[in-house]
Amino acid sequence: MLESLKVKNLALIEEAEVEFGSGLNVLTGETGAGKSILIGSVNLALGGKADKDLIRSGEEFAYVELVFFTKDEKILKKAEEMDIFPEDDRFIISRKISQTKSVCKINGETVTAKQTKELAEYLLDIHGQHEHQSLLKESKQKEILDVFCGEKLEKEKTDLKSIYSEYKTVKSRLAEESMDETARKKELALAEFEYNEISDANLFEGEDDELENAYKKMVNAKRIMECVGMASECTDGDEGSAGSLIGRAIRELRSVENYDDSVSDLSNQLMEIEDYLTDFNRNLYSYMQTLEFDEGDFRQTEDRLNLVNHLKAKYGNSIEKVLNHGKECEETIEKLSNYELFKTELQNREKELYAKVIKSCESISEIRKEGANALKEQIGKALLELNFMQVEFEIAVEASEDKITADGYDSVQMLISTNPGEKMKPLAFVVSGGELSRIMLAIKTCLASKDEIETLVFDEIDTGISGKTAWMVAEKMGQLAKSHQLLCITHLPQIAARANTHLLIEKSLKQDTTVTGISMLSEEESIEELARMLGGMSITDAVRNNAAEMKKMAKNEL
Repeated sequence: MLESLKVKNLALIEEAEVEFGSGLNVLTGETGAGKSILIGSVNLALGGKADKDLIRSGEEFAYVELVFFTKDEKILKKAEEMDIFPEDDRFIISRKISQTKSVCKINGETVTAKQTKELAEYLLDIHGQHEHQSLLKESKQKEILDVFCGEKLEKEKTDLKSIYSEYKTVKSRLAEESMDETARKKELALAEFEYNEISDANLFEGEDDELENAYKKMVNAKRIMECVGMASECTDGDEGSAGSLIGRAIRELRSVENYDDSVSDLSNQLMEIEDYLTDFNRNLYSYMQTLEFDEGDFRQTEDRLNLVNHLKAKYGNSIEKVLNHGKECEETIEKLSNYELFKTELQNREKELYAKVIKSCESISEIRKEGANALKEQIGKALLELNFMQVEFEIAVEASEDKITADGYDSVQMLISTNPGEKMKPLAFVVSGGELSRIMLAIKTCLASKDEIETLVFDEIDTGISGKTAWMVAEKMGQLAKSHQLLCITHLPQIAARANTHLLIEKSLKQDTTVTGISMLSEEESIEELARMLGGMSITDAVRNNAAEMKKMAKNEL
């Protein structure tokens, strides 16, 4: 649930903070007061397009903050997958826009706009004129039906995606396997040559590093020998070497150690050094032995290194890649040596997978048709309750094997007839703006039990309706508000009368500057706002009484 919204320096809004309640939250105000700006700020915080022109004139930045409260396990799991964690079951989503950059944060941690959008899809759903128009698209109509069909359909679609992906891979491979005998022999000969070249080399991983080190050692052996020999002379040579001097020092100390125990300790330390030096000289001598090699050893190492580098240059920049290429050549040889058998097996696999795809598509289609029958009945009933006097509604599910996708092979189209005797036609050819908004509301009401999103925003869903129809729309909004939190921008007093929380948006002048503000209305203030919506320019006592009566009727129906 959306608990609060804070806006600062955005368009006409200098600073506004509002708290929302559960049920139906209604936002009203004069045309042009800034209601759309408020919904726009919600969109902005949830990762919508950031435009620096939205920053209030004379200010350096604009800021929007939303606070959501939820205990929904699905939302919490999604957030955890994104490494986002709530604080006291709350997500604080904010966005700050300056002239040079835009920064999104969730619970104080900087995130991308894309990450914000991903989380927002689970928290809030906004419906405006654009969303109503999307209802005219068949893709949106199929999406609505699939949501209604629920988990049973979702499982079938998941299974189909896996099978369809494998089917497409096999089909693609089969399309590539169309070579004649000459081309087959040519490719086979090349694969055999490359396989033999790699196999005969008998490479092992890490060999190139070993060869590089050995070659470097051999090339620089003379210089190494000179330096190592000098080190040997310094430590274990004639008079004046470290070994000779340490031996002399030990003899000197031993001659006086009986006079003082401390001298004995020093003598022992120096003897340990002598032992270390002896070990060092022994290891140094052993190393010098490794520097002795003949010209044949050098040439053999050089030739082997050249071979390894040649293969790396030809088949990959590492021995691992060379060996992998050898395996690929081996597979190619096996395939081309038994090409007709390989192709037949691939064709059989394609047929097998196609049969599975068709079977899965059939199952999906049956679930959709079953769901379509149930949904059309519910929507038809809901439309009658929304003052469609004579209405026929149909959801057509047509299957076509020519249109197989990972989503099945169905096309879904919603059809309607709003006048007796008229043939049912697609929504786009029949409905007006007001009718479309009512159809969307009917659908939302029918999907309420399936829709896991807690907060729904309706931006002027009342377009093009009035009178009795408006009251019936208000009743539907009230029903929907029992299972969801609703935020609704409206010009209809019938809807505003049902508000659990009534918010007023209005413009005023502040130091010769236009400012949009938002305030929560008390019961009396709400009735006064209803009277304004009913009465227009002049608000009489009769209009106020009418507003109070409308409020009372709405309460009695809740």
